[in-house]
Amino acid sequence: MKKLLVLQNIEREGPGLFLTIAREKGFIPEIYNLSLGEKLPEAKKDDLILIMGGPMSVRDINNEKYFWLREETDFLKRAIKNQISIIGVCLGAQLLAHILGGKIERLKDESNKGNKPELGWSEISSIDEKSNEEINLLIKEPLKVLHWHGDRIILPPQAELLASSDRCSEQLFKVGEFIYGLQFHVETDGLMIDDWIKNDKKFITSGLGKNGQKILKRQCIEFESNTLNKRVLFINKLFDKIILHKKTSI
Repeated sequence: MKKLLVLQNIEREGPGLFLTIAREKGFIPEIYNLSLGEKLPEAKKDDLILIMGGPMSVRDINNEKYFWLREETDFLKRAIKNQISIIGVCLGAQLLAHILGGKIERLKDESNKGNKPELGWSEISSIDEKSNEEINLLIKEPLKVLHWHGDRIILPPQAELLASSDRCSEQLFKVGEFIYGLQFHVETDGLMIDDWIKNDKKFITSGLGKNGQKILKRQCIEFESNTLNKRVLFINKLFDKIILHKKTSI
């Protein structure tokens, strides 16, 4: 039986919509909260690994405060070698890029070149709407999503960039047919975002100023439910593409 193996790096960043859709696609979900010391699973060929986000960074792989990151990185290296399908979200995408030879750097404010996170709801869109049919299947039109990150990804040479936002080019990429990195969040629901807003005040202020929490609450009311159907469709397409390529590779 194929499983969705969810690697959680912090309690508040769970799989959300991915969980519902995985069940619809026939996956048995298993969630591993690595920050609580839960042991990593054994991944098999038909499984799909989903790496969630967190406030830590690729820079923290050897930081004892985030003791699980080194083991998580080694686990992902083995999964890549064994051609197991992987979706990385935010931190998860950054870990994948790092393992594959890319790197991360601080996201800059173009006006003053200082460090400034990308926070809140804005659109991602295909980088080339005409040349790549696969991109159009995932991002047929601009998709409004939630951003919550202070780093950008410098992609490894074998990665293909699929979509960008105005502030950060590296929003959606793939490596081969089984690995996808999402810098943005499509998995969220209102309660999840409320928790982030409540517990991430310092980071929010660094990106949106002292009224940042209020700004995000207003955006959540405006966009969370209105974008739900498109976000669900995107995740469905992503699962279908991975499942299809996995079948044709056997």
